[in-house]
Amino acid sequence: MTLSWFGHSCFRLEGKNFTLLIDPFDKAIGLRPPRVKDDIILVTHQHHDHNSVGEVDGTPLIVVGPGEYEAKGVYIHGIQSFHDNSGGAERGLNTIYVIKAEGVTLCHLGDLGQEQLSEEQIDAIGEVDVLMIPVGGQYTIDHKTAASVVAQIEPKFIIPMHYQLPGLKLSKTIDGVDKFVKTVGLPVESTDKLKLSDKTLPAEEMKLVVFNI
Repeated sequence: MTLSWFGHSCFRLEGKNFTLLIDPFDKAIGLRPPRVKDDIILVTHQHHDHNSVGEVDGTPLIVVGPGEYEAKGVYIHGIQSFHDNSGGAERGLNTIYVIKAEGVTLCHLGDLGQEQLSEEQIDAIGEVDVLMIPVGGQYTIDHKTAASVVAQIEPKFIIPMHYQLPGLKLSKTIDGVDKFVKTVGLPVESTDKLKLSDKTLPAEEMKLVVFNI
């Protein structure tokens, strides 16, 4: 499988028999949006920088909340979480997605705003090979909290997302990825696309992957 990033929280996972898109955004945020042409689309919450599914090619499975789903040989578990640290009172709900395909388990935390995951959420997430985690602060957890959440999940690959990029237009300034990189203290592997299979996952130490854009 191949994982690619379009910026912000938007990723595409391409397998042998499927494509899956997470959190497509519209052009209002200043980045170039992807063409939405996938078999499966996951939306973590209903904000315009995460839910642009208005112009969809074909008839994909669109998942917009907690529950268990399956399509094209891909198993998806949506887990309820909060967009803030006040039980959703400020910014509402957020869905964490655990995706299992071709022997690899991925987890996308969406716009997680909680200071830490609950025991129930950790149990529901389970063992994770690839973790996509917001690190920019303001709308989500910041770099320090993100490092703590990484320690709770202990994935094999850490992929930061939802941080400041050239051209990104948000109403508040969020941090770049550098603060998270410094806090985690792992060597950075830069890539355009990440090739994934059960045979090539790291055996022991976690790896930090930062996508080029």
